[in-house]
Amino acid sequence: MDSLESDHYVHCYLTLESMSRLKFLYLFLLMVLLSPVTHAAPVPAPPALDASSYLLVDYDSGTALVEHNIDERTEPASITKMMTAYVIYKALAEAQVSKDDQVHISEKAWRMIGSRMFVKVDTRVKFSELLKGLIIQSGNDATVALAEHVAGTEEAFVALMNAEAQALGMTGTHYVNVSGLPDAEHYTTARDIAHLSRALIRNFPDEYAQYAEREYTYNDIKQYNRNKLLWRDPSVDGIKTGHTDAAGYCLVASGKRDNMRLISVVMGAASEKARATQSQALLNYGFRFFETHKLYAAGEPLKEPRIWKGEVDNVPLGLTRDMFVTIPKGQYKALQAGVEFDAPLEAPLDSGQVVGRVKISLNGDAMQEQPLVALHPVAKGGLFSRALDSVLLMFE
Repeated sequence: MDSLESDHYVHCYLTLESMSRLKFLYLFLLMVLLSPVTHAAPVPAPPALDASSYLLVDYDSGTALVEHNIDERTEPASITKMMTAYVIYKALAEAQVSKDDQVHISEKAWRMIGSRMFVKVDTRVKFSELLKGLIIQSGNDATVALAEHVAGTEEAFVALMNAEAQALGMTGTHYVNVSGLPDAEHYTTARDIAHLSRALIRNFPDEYAQYAEREYTYNDIKQYNRNKLLWRDPSVDGIKTGHTDAAGYCLVASGKRDNMRLISVVMGAASEKARATQSQALLNYGFRFFETHKLYAAGEPLKEPRIWKGEVDNVPLGLTRDMFVTIPKGQYKALQAGVEFDAPLEAPLDSGQVVGRVKISLNGDAMQEQPLVALHPVAKGGLFSRALDSVLLMFE
């Protein structure tokens, strides 16, 4: 969108006032006849899946396109390893560990049940190899070995996972272990999984690329990524599968077509085939019937309104992060943008101080809202200018 305001309606009003009724009617009919008729394609009902909970969201805008029981507690199974990896990526980014580290394989890691990388006890394995074992093979042994290397013990690492979940706003999640083995106090929600997925892709894009790898061979044992969509849909590049008897079959998938990325979460499907088919149905639905647009960039001046009692007369206002909107296809021209201020702008203002909101609506329905902030600080003006502005404000 080019502007938050338009003088279109004022211009039309003045023009109509100067016309005779006959001339106006003739011009109106001519415009109707010559204007192309466009209709937005209807959006059908979303697919209904045979799963305990599921969700489809746009990565950029965070808009939920399909949702079912998204706040219901569910066992995450190996979906847990997304948070395990997130904490590991953060430790790498902060140089607490290195991908070149040689990691000791403890007896606890070696004895892990379920999916494994097949590392040997009391050996040392390169950190980067274990990371592939975690991401591609979903190895519980590799996962525990990495956790112990980063935090000393699995228990200490789990504390980091829960702290990170809290920091990300995952209010329906609690972890007990790093691999996703069943436990009554180990749970999450589809909403929280989608939130974590967005954070993982946004904060660690280079590391995320590994989720698209289809196979990994370690110790002469080749294992394949369990995300079958990597073979079926070239737009899919992640993220993670999970399965236990209690959790059922789970899949978090993400794909990008053109400039639109979607994330699907399917929890508690009946089979490996079902979780892939249902995830594909969600992604196809979103890509077919919706589109995402970047409206405004972070730091871009959107308005420069009058500021009172300051050393300057105007202040540039904008957003702290890019603003995206996801809408039904063909509806972009129906979007409307508006600004609401908390109060008349008065100095002093700090850079980044919230002064109002930018609101986006579609046909009267709210679509997006973000805080409007001062892009530059504004100090108080001189005594005389402040006194004059105080008088002028009385007439505003």
